[in-house]
Amino acid sequence: MNFNSKNPFLNSKRFSSNAEPRTEVHQAQIIDYNQEMTVSGTINKTAILFLILCGAAMVTWWMAFNEINPMLPTIGGAIVAFILVIVSAFKPQASPYLAPGYALFEGLFIGGISAIFELKFPGIVINAVGATLVTFLVCLGLYKFKIVKVTEQFKSVVVAATLAIATYYLFSWLASLVFNFQPIHYGNSMASIGISVFVIIIAALNLFLDFDLIEKGARERMPKFMEWYGAMGLMITLVWLYIEFLRLLLKLSSKD
Repeated sequence: MNFNSKNPFLNSKRFSSNAEPRTEVHQAQIIDYNQEMTVSGTINKTAILFLILCGAAMVTWWMAFNEINPMLPTIGGAIVAFILVIVSAFKPQASPYLAPGYALFEGLFIGGISAIFELKFPGIVINAVGATLVTFLVCLGLYKFKIVKVTEQFKSVVVAATLAIATYYLFSWLASLVFNFQPIHYGNSMASIGISVFVIIIAALNLFLDFDLIEKGARERMPKFMEWYGAMGLMITLVWLYIEFLRLLLKLSSKD
């Protein structure tokens, strides 16, 4: 019987000579723990996506501040990033390729939209970045110390609220095109500001779902590509949170 193994014990002549012929061969499954999802690996992937996003954002930011129209890469980046998110939702195994692409094109969008806001209200971007960072750290602390526990009921409420917001945004946008009216969340009224605050709260609660997904994925030893999937999900939430802070600060600034 021929043993193809690098183990010297299995390759010994003594073991081979005493082995009896077998018609059925069972192959041992070697578990490679380097191919499993880890929390640290997801953190590293998130850092990579963040750097890609910031690098791409600098391109459209530079264009806007050098009197070069950034609208084409800004709008194009938003569309392509959205498509990549949809594809990734159905093909998580492709996340190692889709996630960097998402960060690249989303960065073009973020840089362009941030520059537009900054040109209109100087200082608004740094405030939005600071608010997003503080919210992230607070939510991370609340999750880490188990002050907020992600139960099934918690997930259901957050997901339902998120879908409701997405539906409202979609139908209000379509209605504004068809009936030519301004939805209430477009203005700077108290009702509009209240809606922005509510959306920011829901976006922040989505961070807990992202943390839970990453931790559960590592605990259940999911495939390595899920690190990219988890990192991409976290980046999507942070981008959403940042944009909502921009919108809220714009409304507050325009009331002055």
